[in-house]
Amino acid sequence: MTELALDIRGVTKRYDQHTAVNALSLAVPKGAVYGLLGPNGAGKTTTIRMILNIIAPDEGTISIFGQPSNSNGIMDRVGYLPEERGLYKKMQVRRVLRFLAELKGVSAKVADQRIDQWMERLSLKTPEKDWGLAKLEELSRGMQQKVQFIGTLLHDPELVILDEPFSGLDPINAQALKDTVVDLKKSGHTVIFSTHLMDNAERLCDSVCIIARGEKVLDGTVAAVKAEHGGNNVALSVAGGSELISKIFADHQLVERVDDSNRFFEIALQKDADPQSLLRRLVEAGAVVQRFELVQPSLHQIFLEKVGATGVEVGMSGHG
Repeated sequence: MTELALDIRGVTKRYDQHTAVNALSLAVPKGAVYGLLGPNGAGKTTTIRMILNIIAPDEGTISIFGQPSNSNGIMDRVGYLPEERGLYKKMQVRRVLRFLAELKGVSAKVADQRIDQWMERLSLKTPEKDWGLAKLEELSRGMQQKVQFIGTLLHDPELVILDEPFSGLDPINAQALKDTVVDLKKSGHTVIFSTHLMDNAERLCDSVCIIARGEKVLDGTVAAVKAEHGGNNVALSVAGGSELISKIFADHQLVERVDDSNRFFEIALQKDADPQSLLRRLVEAGAVVQRFELVQPSLHQIFLEKVGATGVEVGMSGHG
């Protein structure tokens, strides 16, 4: 049996008349990268706060490495990057990081060594500039996020929990964070991150759990989730014949759903529809077919199918 880093069983959290999380169960194996996915307000942050014992569930149990989450010392094995970043902006970067490390029981000497290593790795210390000597308020937002990320990892936690870690990061800093997550997995750490950005989850996660309105919609490995929802999907890129193509897309005996991604369409055909029929009709409509590929649905498409696009804030970029 696979040893679990996190085991949540039947957890519910209510606030007055609102149920933020309802009967949620999920299991995260040790050494996995696990995505907690959902739109803003789905219950992701509430779930994370219960895992961290910041708030207590009204029902259910949470175990970390086989121990109750409120066990003495268990949180020393966990690193947490909150969605709302908070650092002492008037303090020098190195002093802030040393302080965060010492709170987790790391000596000043070991902390300084690890701070140097992480700052060099994340380009906050170069031969030209050591940003560790600057005050936090002198750093860009992306640099400040990297500092807080370093603070999350200085005590070498076995379980790393990142709440919307990619929010607001530029592509260079986002890539640095993704690379670090991959390296953490390679070194045996378990990483859980919440996001509403499906493309990040699809690239990074071994397994995912999608929640909406406080309830689990599905969970499993990314491969299994995509295979289960494989259906009849086509990636299509065309030129010309746009008016007739729109009519073809509107034929609900053939096409279930179309997602226009600008450079190409992701088309979910009806279960019994023949992809070749779509291709023939496109050619007959005068379209120049540049790409016609049978594909598995993206996590983004699966999310829309399971949760629905109406009234749900979910996307390929943004904030949450």
